[in-house]
Amino acid sequence: MQKKIALVASVSLLLVVVGCGGGGGGGEKSQTAKKPELPPATAGNTAAVGAQPASSASDPMNAVIKGSIAFEGTAPKGEAIKMDADPVCKQLHGSPVYTQEVVANANGTLRWVMVYVKDGLAPRTYPMPTDSVTIDQQGCVYDPHVITMMANQPLKILNSDPTLHNIHAMPTVNQGFNIGMPTKGMKSTKTFKEPEVPIHIKCDVHKWMSSYVGVFNHPFHGVTGEDGSFEIKGLPAGTYTIEAWHEKLGAQTASVTVGASETKEVSFTFKAAAAS
Repeated sequence: MQKKIALVASVSLLLVVVGCGGGGGGGEKSQTAKKPELPPATAGNTAAVGAQPASSASDPMNAVIKGSIAFEGTAPKGEAIKMDADPVCKQLHGSPVYTQEVVANANGTLRWVMVYVKDGLAPRTYPMPTDSVTIDQQGCVYDPHVITMMANQPLKILNSDPTLHNIHAMPTVNQGFNIGMPTKGMKSTKTFKEPEVPIHIKCDVHKWMSSYVGVFNHPFHGVTGEDGSFEIKGLPAGTYTIEAWHEKLGAQTASVTVGASETKEVSFTFKAAAAS
């Protein structure tokens, strides 16, 4: 009788051990459960380095939006910059240098306007440009005055002047920096990790030095030049909000619908009164 009782107890104990999975608390099911997969990153967050845009025959990226920025009224006269505080800066110029806040072109257009797709892009990743964007401290002014770039794209900073400069970036979303560059030929490289428009850059040594950077998570942006024109290429068909931003005259938007392989034109007009 005692042997029979012992045998029954041993069998019961074996069943308990098997049922509990060796004391793991989750049994065989917990050992084979898969970890949740994270969603893939998209251009709705930050630009993915080296990622290729999802394009197909049904979604070709060959639409174009182009136009110009008109300037209406009498352009304010640029203020001559007084560089006497730094004799080196003054000696670099044989004629007066004027501020670049509002620069009207000879053809009635406006220079230094940032134009970009503000809304309408489907979430996707875009390849990072292989080249860097350069801003130079030359003649004690920033060249160029306004630039655009992609998030994480290298920003190459140069000092071409034989005098002390410091480049002071003051973003509100990205991390700022303030770099002293005391000698001619100095170089530095920085990046902005998040889209932000605009980022103001200034020189604390020379108060007149000022520049602006636009950072985007897509490649559809640019700055107007001496003819006041812009062209945004390589878009998929769709309806987009295009924004034109100027440091002194504010921002304007326009809605544009463009089909595959189609080119649409859109124009903006900024008025001189807004500059006063």
